[in-house]
Amino acid sequence: MSDGVQSVNFDSWDKEVLKSQQLVMVDFWATWCAPCRIVAPTVEELAKEYEGKAKFVKVNTDENSELATQYKIRGIPTLMFIRDGQVVDQIVGAVAKGQLKAKLDSLLG
Repeated sequence: MSDGVQSVNFDSWDKEVLKSQQLVMVDFWATWCAPCRIVAPTVEELAKEYEGKAKFVKVNTDENSELATQYKIRGIPTLMFIRDGQVVDQIVGAVAKGQLKAKLDSLLG
């Protein structure tokens, strides 16, 4: 896990995500998911590039099925954007870094 991307679980979800003062990008993933492994380095790069502007966290769906169920995660990776405790957008599947940067920029704009 990179310094910029924090692993969260059901117990730390409220504090780290819902009560965050920043926009939070949540990467719902699993160890067996090949597209998740493809997108992980991009998420880590973005965490460094957007340090201080947005928060980046990962949720292992196998270990935190209650969160995956609560947020209706149907496919992984799901990259969910949360501001002030509310889901403001999401992207399902491995996408290019440029697409994620554009989404972040529009949400931070």
